[in-house]
Amino acid sequence: MPTFSIYVKIVWHDGVVPKTLPVIDMTTPVCCAPVASGPMTDADALAIALRLKALADPVRVKIVSYLFSSTAGEVISGELAAVLDLSESTVSHHLTQLRKAGLLVSDRRGMNVFHRVRPDALQALCTALDPGCCT
Repeated sequence: MPTFSIYVKIVWHDGVVPKTLPVIDMTTPVCCAPVASGPMTDADALAIALRLKALADPVRVKIVSYLFSSTAGEVISGELAAVLDLSESTVSHHLTQLRKAGLLVSDRRGMNVFHRVRPDALQALCTALDPGCCT
């Protein structure tokens, strides 16, 4: 059987490979002075921006909303997929982004993975965005 190779040349719109964001620890809630308290450091601004980026998707906002409204306080992946009318792999992707941002935690129990919101992380993010928190 003949073999062949394919050469692929990737050309970015400006000829420069985009810079990757730095890796930061997002397992703990954001902890910095509120946005309205004055100029922020680059590190604090990045910590807030990455968490907001994780929430900047309607599906992820719906996931957080559904988890908050759950009577048990936690929901399995399959239930989220059914409620959102999405595939489990799509829901898993969104859950991973929220987990990386430190906004929820997941626990495997047997065959199921249970997900729950980290209220402390969301409260810290709200505090950092609240212009009246320190006045």
